[in-house]
Amino acid sequence: MSLVLAAVGAVAAALLNLTIAPFIAIGAAQPDFVLIGAVLWTVIGGIEGGLVWAFIGGLMMDFLSPRPLGSTAFTLLICVGAAALLAQALRRFRFLAPIVAVLLLSVVNEILFLVVYGALRGPIPVANPLAAVLPAAVYNALLAALVGLPVLLVIRRREARERLDW
Repeated sequence: MSLVLAAVGAVAAALLNLTIAPFIAIGAAQPDFVLIGAVLWTVIGGIEGGLVWAFIGGLMMDFLSPRPLGSTAFTLLICVGAAALLAQALRRFRFLAPIVAVLLLSVVNEILFLVVYGALRGPIPVANPLAAVLPAAVYNALLAALVGLPVLLVIRRREARERLDW
């Protein structure tokens, strides 16, 4: 059931990414709801749902926008794998792990997409890729903090309630 929810959430996030995100951009920083959802699901819920979210969301973004088919899904799948590794490394910092993972992987995703898109279609003229990507990464991390922390608090409260008392 959770994988079906991940797939439905990925489709909804891809639609939000292509319709609403350009209107809530701050300067050049536009949120990437598919990346945020995939990384949050991986860090909080596990890698299986994150992989489903990344693959379905990436394919939806490629189908609905003029991108090479599979390019977004490829970059998102790499980011989900890195998010799973980061979640293991940051296990002690459970509440900071989603924010740090989204911040780092937003930069990785955008630069990797520039490389993949440049290899498949031709180079995108970006003078300084890091300066173009960093504001969006901070914006994505802020959105991850607004969404991820309440979800983590609810999950932690549920775990405390379900724990057996000796």
